[in-house]
This record gives sequence, C-alpha cells and structure tokens, in this order.
Amino acid sequence: MAEGRGPVVALVPAAGQGVRLGENKPKAFVDLGGTTMLTRAVDGLLQSGAVDRVVVIVPEELVESTRSLLPGDVTVVAGGSERTDSVRAGLAAADDAEYVLVHDAARALTPPSLIARVVAELRCGRTAVIPVLPVADTIKTVDVLGAVTGTPERSELRAVQTPQGFTAELLRRAYAAADGIATDDAGLVERLGERVRSIVGEPTAFKITTPLDLVLARALVEEGAR
Repeated sequence: MAEGRGPVVALVPAAGQGVRLGENKPKAFVDLGGTTMLTRAVDGLLQSGAVDRVVVIVPEELVESTRSLLPGDVTVVAGGSERTDSVRAGLAAADDAEYVLVHDAARALTPPSLIARVVAELRCGRTAVIPVLPVADTIKTVDVLGAVTGTPERSELRAVQTPQGFTAELLRRAYAAADGIATDDAGLVERLGERVRSIVGEPTAFKITTPLDLVLARALVEEGAR
C-alpha cells in the first residue's frame, strides 16, 4: 500500500442541540472541567501531532463566538440544519486535504493517541478507518410495536467511535452520492461498496450524550483525564 504524505484536515461538526443532555445550550458548548466539550475535542486533535488543520462547523449565529474560544489557526464555518449539511460545509473548507477526519465534539475525552492511530492507518494506505469497541450488552432488534424480531450475534457487533478517517476523495464521493440524512460517515462509504477498516478504540472516547455521561466525563476530568 502506498504511503500518503498530504495534509490531514479534521472536521468537527458542533451544531447539535444536546436535548438528551438536558442543558440549555448546544451540546458542544457545555462546560467540562472549566472549558467546553468543543475546546477539549479540538485540543485532542491538535495534541495528537497527526492533524494539520481543524475545521469546526457550528450554527451561523455562533461562528464569531466560537472563533473566540479556539486557537486562531482553527477554521470555524457555518453549518446547516442537518449533520450531513455541516459535514459538506466542512469539506468545502478543506479543499486542500488529502485525508479527512470527522470527529464528534461530544467525544471530548478521546485520547490523542487514538487520533494518531487512525491517521497512521490512512497514511499506510487505508481509505476508510473507524475506531470500534466490542459491545458488552446483548442487542435485540425490534419492530415498530416493540416486539423482538431477533438477537444479533454479539461477537460480530461493535460500537463505533470517532474520529472516523477517510481519504478526502472517497469521503467527497460518498457525500456526493448521499441522498438523505446520515449519522455515520462510514455508513455512506459502505453504500459505495468500499471497504471500511476497523481498529480498536478507547473507552474514554465515549460520546457524552446523556446527563449520566456528563457526570462520568466530569468525574474523569477531575481524576486527571485529558
């Protein structure tokens, strides 16, 4: 596999309202140990030493205030009403990228070492890389009425984390072909029939979505987590 040396640009969609989190502000701007989740997520990308540039995508009315929160070399652009719109806006601002990472601001405690491992896989020739963890719970599929329709084999299931990494060409092609809302960038790539490589993720890269998640994240920060 050919080794790539072009720029790595990380996109951070940060327009989610965080309804499940129970806060009165967009999720990315919730305090986590004296700073916002967004700031922590961006810091982790920069500290990885593997990312050349970061593009943050926020609601249009928050662009200026977000710029004041982040280092001056971080690009902040306005996103759209849906996540797919925001990623497209980020891609438009990353026209120099050879590789693109898409990273959830809500995964604020993601270790920089995990980010570096995703990039290393890309630079070694992978075209799509996602970090994953085994699923601890038994999973059921159910119908619209709540009746159980099946039990997938747990050994074949994985919980997906971010950053998800791609060659810029492949991710642009996946978004050009996208015909609806997507919450998982790798899923769009899969629809093209392209192979997605998984690597082992990190427990601290969990998504801060609920009040209980926020309690755990704040406790980890108090204990010295990044």
